[in-house]
Amino acid sequence: MPSEKLTFTGHSGATLAALFDKPNGPILATAIFAHCFTCSKDILAAKRISQRLASAGIAVLRFDFTGLGHSEGEFANTDFTSNVEDLVLAAKHMENIGHSVSLLVGHSLGGAAVLKAAPQIKSVKAVVTIAAPSDPAHVAANFGCHIDEIRANGSAEVSLAGRGFTITSSFLDDIDAAELLPAVKTMKKALLVLHAPLDQTVSIDNAADIFTAAKHPKSFITLDNADHLLTRPEDAQYAADVIATWAARYLDLPKPASPVGAPEGIVRVNEADPLGFRQDISAGPKHHVTADEPLSYGGTDDGFSPYQLVSSGLGACTSMTIRMYARRKKWPLEHVSVDITHDKIHATDCDHCHATEGKIDQFRRVITLEGDLDTDQRKSLMAIADRCPVHRTLESEIEIVTSEAEPHGNV
Repeated sequence: MPSEKLTFTGHSGATLAALFDKPNGPILATAIFAHCFTCSKDILAAKRISQRLASAGIAVLRFDFTGLGHSEGEFANTDFTSNVEDLVLAAKHMENIGHSVSLLVGHSLGGAAVLKAAPQIKSVKAVVTIAAPSDPAHVAANFGCHIDEIRANGSAEVSLAGRGFTITSSFLDDIDAAELLPAVKTMKKALLVLHAPLDQTVSIDNAADIFTAAKHPKSFITLDNADHLLTRPEDAQYAADVIATWAARYLDLPKPASPVGAPEGIVRVNEADPLGFRQDISAGPKHHVTADEPLSYGGTDDGFSPYQLVSSGLGACTSMTIRMYARRKKWPLEHVSVDITHDKIHATDCDHCHATEGKIDQFRRVITLEGDLDTDQRKSLMAIADRCPVHRTLESEIEIVTSEAEPHGNV
């Protein structure tokens, strides 16, 4: 999916940096992703979730709050209220360029910010929080023994995730005064709360408070044993899939959790996880499957491997060809199943292959025929299997013509 670099003006007048992750097809809806406290738009969870939503037709703006990441401004002069203001300005900017925001997704303190900002953005229909605190003051737990120093001196340097940040007493005052749950009660937006029971940074009690305060429609889904930052690819992927499916109901998307289809007659493969290997495969506008690699190869094992897809084509074609032939002959074939395995073998081990050196691909096919078939009928059905079109293609000479598509976005 293409990512377009954008900028807009934040609450202090500073220029904020953003990425607009867009689908390869039409934009069905637009979302904003708000990152966690002192994080950035480039955190792995944000990338994975945004890319997955984009594959489902939901374009996502993810931006760095003032003073963080690639955005200008001084972090020391920001607070929770300024984050909310940046969110509202981000939504206004998207509306100005023709993309009204209908979905807000917030992670950790970003989740609290989207809850506070949602009532101020009329176009928003649905809100998602991931590991969000029910009280912004919860973030003060990160400052530990520095709180007294901050209060006494007006500010202090605090180390968070190995980086130093200046935290001011006005920041503490702001999060102490912030009232989040009253905003949740009057939000009047669909709400999805995602939280892990074992979250060591923000306890799941916070999710319970948010869920209880919200009015229907609302949903709560556990992230099982995920950590606070969703650092494991499979946890971020699961969260993204859930969000895409859930949001489709409230954003009136035509195909929940499925990528936008390709034109008729085209098989389109879209990278669903640029940090892993998961792929969304669309065959025309109606059909979708997922490809991936096993965990041992660096994938998340969420779909067929490429060779399994090739094997499935051979197996499906074999079964269909046998069924078509038996139906035409009116033979009592009750059921067909085909087991396919793929391997690399030495060319010298192949009796009928043209190659005599190196290794070749071998597909082993085991066919099970069920029904009251006589010996001649079974022999004929096994013979017809070799005449399936995919079998013939795999054994014939193949030409693959490759060209590069025209650029269609700023990456």
